[in-house]
Amino acid sequence: MAQWKELLRLNLLQGPLTQIYEMKFPRHIRHSLCFIIESQDWDLAAVDEDKAHACFHSLLEYLKQQWNLSLQENNILQGPDFPGISEYLVKHFQDDPQRLAAILSECLQEEKKILASASEQQSCSSPAVERAEQKWRELDNAVNELKRQTSEIKKEIKSLEVLYENHDYIQKAWQSKVEQCTELAQSIAAVKEKCLEQAIFIVRTNQLVLLEMVKILKQAEQIISTLTDVELPEWKRRQQMACVGSPVDTCLDHLQKWFTGVAEVLIQVRQQLLKLQDQSKKYNITDASSLPDETEKFALSLLTKLLTNALVVEKQPVMSSIPQRPLILKTGVRFTAGVRFLANLPEFKCLLKVKPVFDKDVEEAMTVNGFRHFDFNRDNSKVLDVDMPGEGLLAEFTHMSLKECKVRSKGSCESRLGVTEELHIIKFVTVIQHAGLSCNIEASSLPVVVISSTNQIPSAWASIMWFNMLSTSEPRNLLLFVDPPPLTWQQLSQVLSWQFLSVGQRELDENQLSMLRDKIVDDPNGLVQWSRFSKNECAWIWIDGILDLIRRHLVDLWRDGYIMGFVSRKTTQVLLQEKQTGTFLIRFSESNRDGAITFSWVEHSGGETHVHAVEPYSKRELMAMSLPDIIYLYSLSVQGSMTRNPLIYLYPDIHKDVAFGRYRTISEKTSKKDIDGYIDRKLVPVSVYPTPPPSPPQEMHMDIEADMSTEDHQLIQELFNDILDLPESPIFWAYQNTPSTQTYFFSPSSPLC
Repeated sequence: MAQWKELLRLNLLQGPLTQIYEMKFPRHIRHSLCFIIESQDWDLAAVDEDKAHACFHSLLEYLKQQWNLSLQENNILQGPDFPGISEYLVKHFQDDPQRLAAILSECLQEEKKILASASEQQSCSSPAVERAEQKWRELDNAVNELKRQTSEIKKEIKSLEVLYENHDYIQKAWQSKVEQCTELAQSIAAVKEKCLEQAIFIVRTNQLVLLEMVKILKQAEQIISTLTDVELPEWKRRQQMACVGSPVDTCLDHLQKWFTGVAEVLIQVRQQLLKLQDQSKKYNITDASSLPDETEKFALSLLTKLLTNALVVEKQPVMSSIPQRPLILKTGVRFTAGVRFLANLPEFKCLLKVKPVFDKDVEEAMTVNGFRHFDFNRDNSKVLDVDMPGEGLLAEFTHMSLKECKVRSKGSCESRLGVTEELHIIKFVTVIQHAGLSCNIEASSLPVVVISSTNQIPSAWASIMWFNMLSTSEPRNLLLFVDPPPLTWQQLSQVLSWQFLSVGQRELDENQLSMLRDKIVDDPNGLVQWSRFSKNECAWIWIDGILDLIRRHLVDLWRDGYIMGFVSRKTTQVLLQEKQTGTFLIRFSESNRDGAITFSWVEHSGGETHVHAVEPYSKRELMAMSLPDIIYLYSLSVQGSMTRNPLIYLYPDIHKDVAFGRYRTISEKTSKKDIDGYIDRKLVPVSVYPTPPPSPPQEMHMDIEADMSTEDHQLIQELFNDILDLPESPIFWAYQNTPSTQTYFFSPSSPLC
């Protein structure tokens, strides 16, 4: 439980952790069972069947106990769905608890790596991080000083109350005594003088308290200005970069603490002002100045400014089917979003009802440019509430979906932009009414792209990346793609590198970026035009195919740095020329837009050097056999006879056993005996003639033919991702007798007994 709590504390439940659990194990179950999961030895259970059964039954027993406890406490609606979790575990893992053990063992190890990486980053803080931490400490101190001064003001006003009471008592008591004893009449002048002196002292003290309040408010004004004009925009920019893959901190804990602290001070100042006014009325003490009224107006204006900026979109709109690509929404498909009110005070709990509105206040611009019109399929209003102590005032919109409004406004025209270039926004609006304060509050999402087909996801993501690298301030320019500005190569290379970090946990190095620059940039100033990146040349579609290839089949190899990836054939020749025979490197195909990978190796014979490249392996081929297995089983065939495997050392000089030994799943040695008279066999990748792949075409086109059965399957997954379990069926196939130089043979691995 400590491990999961630490991930929660450091706000590390997005990004790499999402990818770890994606398609492996439901993350909400990991959250609900964090204590029992971390108390079991899943590493041992993964290799010990009896231990796996014991751990599995411990989970089921724990779920039973928690469900009974929920029934006793009448907490079945607020707590996790323990029966549903139990049903899921029984359905998927009862027959094979070792598979569950292997999954949890791997996930827990990956969590440890993420925590270790975060700890390392914190210990190696850069000067910029240190400056930020210093600034945060200063804000902490400033807010704490405000609280201290406000506490002192409360004490002063309480003392004033005592003075008022004493003054009033003396006046009334002396008058009563004079009426009862006429001998005291000669002392009345002296008593009146003393009362007048005390009244003057009270008025002066009252004014000093008011001045102290004004001083507090002016300090609060500076802090609010820093929060709303500096800290909050910086956080929004970090969130914007995080949406396109940047590994930045988007935790709201600091902002929430500051907003909450200042809001608390302002509310208390207003309350103390009200007490002062009540005291003046009660004891008939008049203040000729207008300071109390001005101070109240000042406090109210500051509180209004603070609260109107306190609502933020903590979780940008995202479909659960593509969590690593937020801000892409598909009509009719569920997506989620979340908002947080940073002024986390008890008096605001359940006070604010937030309603999402699609394209609020942008209808005119959309109509002029012929944008499509959308609306929500249902009322998604939510009340801001606190789920857990100290967590904040939150509202998570978990079942939002869009429908297109077909009726166009009168005079509207056809869009000048493509579907994936239309930008829309979602605004979350509410009204706050509290202690005489009444104001409208709203928070806007980052611009979203609405698609109608999953084939449009790559192009939509290109638009999201381009926009967020260019647009750094609000209000957002939803018409950016009417005349899209170019990106510098520095901007584009950064966001491309983040994509590989998000998918494969490793960024692009300088050599890889240099190859991409040569392929993409043709401007002497290093500028990349939108059309060059996303349309005519389809550079992004090619890169996106490689990202998908890594995500599906090559995450481990990419993360560990064994794939050189982006290296041209000319550079490959230079790199391998002087290396020993059998040295090979792995690179991505430059001609396959869907993503493919190949390897090139060097041979020295007869005083000549030859660098060969095998025809690239596609996703379909890697689904049948992993790349490490291909490397181990790869052979050359000369006139029908097998030869040795030419792949020995991964560039520069790493033996393939060191690099790929732990990834291979097929043993070269015979492990099975003759069964029912059959000879065991294995799938072997073979090249007949080692020749380089064909040259890439000059232009790649974006014409993507949709497979309707695949599209239907994807739609079902998107609609019911959290309800239905639709595992992907493995495709078994044999790739042989093709016109290319590469084929597969079934090779006998053991003789007949």
